[in-house]
Amino acid sequence: MTSPGTNPATRWWRVGGGVLVLAVVVERVGPGPFVDAVRATSPAALAAALAITALTTLCSAWRWRVVAARLGVDVPLRPAVGAYYRSQFLNATLPGGVLGDVHRAVRHGPKPVALERVVGQAVQVVATGGVLLLVSPWPAAAVAVGAGLTVALVRWPQVVAASVLAAAGHVVVFLVAARTAGTDASLAELLPLALVVLLAAAIPLNVAGWGPREGAAAWAFAGAGLGAAQGATVAVVYGVLALVATLPGAALLATGLLTKGVLARA
Repeated sequence: MTSPGTNPATRWWRVGGGVLVLAVVVERVGPGPFVDAVRATSPAALAAALAITALTTLCSAWRWRVVAARLGVDVPLRPAVGAYYRSQFLNATLPGGVLGDVHRAVRHGPKPVALERVVGQAVQVVATGGVLLLVSPWPAAAVAVGAGLTVALVRWPQVVAASVLAAAGHVVVFLVAARTAGTDASLAELLPLALVVLLAAAIPLNVAGWGPREGAAAWAFAGAGLGAAQGATVAVVYGVLALVATLPGAALLATGLLTKGVLARA
């Protein structure tokens, strides 16, 4: 049976959506923000992204291990971290942005992977909603969201805590990207923008992660009075940082292929 992530029609539809969004962004802001982002990316920012992503990967692997255990599947933490790194690298380099998860599901079972991804996205959606309500004309409503998240944390402490920490790590990388791109907006201004952009980045209509993220950043930064071009530059810097931070996954994939080759010749 062909999974949604490997169905050719679905894959091309997802890639086409990402290409279309990128084309609209370039048409609106021009190629300048993309060039500026590449020039602005610094070794210090790359090192920070690598370190922060190591922690987010550990949290995500821990969440996967806990969810899998609830389903009766044993995924030891060390192999889980390696599989998660490989998954992130494949998601960041292959069309569609989900083939890494498909690779992980094929090797370790689809149910734990699917449920772990759903839980992570649900926590991110709730956290984003809470922060947006906090800066909206109805900040009191954020209390209800916070209470719901607290109840979930008490009910499923390991899964929710790991999800919150992983989401927080991605936000910190986005803030690093914003400062690297030269944005001088306050953290209070950037936090809701970061959450909205990261939520859009999860939309499976992209080219290896590119597309909705850049579109959402251009739209959100323009709405906040920071300029669409600045938003596109921040999103591109984030994309570069996120890609480099997954390179340990490439090393693990290469090591695995070399090991298989040696064993096949033995």
